[in-house]
Amino acid sequence: MSYTRQEEEGKDVIIFMEPSAATTPDKPTSSSSESKDQSAAFNPETGEINWDCPCLGGMAQPPCGDAFKEAFSCFVYSTAEPKGVDCVEKFKAMQDCFRANPEAYADQLDDDDDDDEEEAEGSDEKKDVKEDDVKNV
Repeated sequence: MSYTRQEEEGKDVIIFMEPSAATTPDKPTSSSSESKDQSAAFNPETGEINWDCPCLGGMAQPPCGDAFKEAFSCFVYSTAEPKGVDCVEKFKAMQDCFRANPEAYADQLDDDDDDDEEEAEGSDEKKDVKEDDVKNV
């Protein structure tokens, strides 16, 4: 006998089931139209990218949708090691497009600037630690 119980806080779900149910894989019941609504942008079974996936956050839409599609496709299908190293120029072109259209991508550009500042601060802290360690020796 199997049953499901959700904790009071609402974040945990506990599922009790027979061992045979846990080891038997579920058969897919979704149709091809339902699979387009799934949260993953890339379907490895079909090799297709779902450009309408909400997980892409509208990045595939104009004004820089074409640049995004080129860079994302390149990364998804890349066989280089490390993965995507052959796509750097396409990602740079996408980033240039974002910067040329700040009205459409202001939120993403602001987030990138914050990350750059944090990285710069972090590297300064590492330098300070190393200099202090040298002084104490």
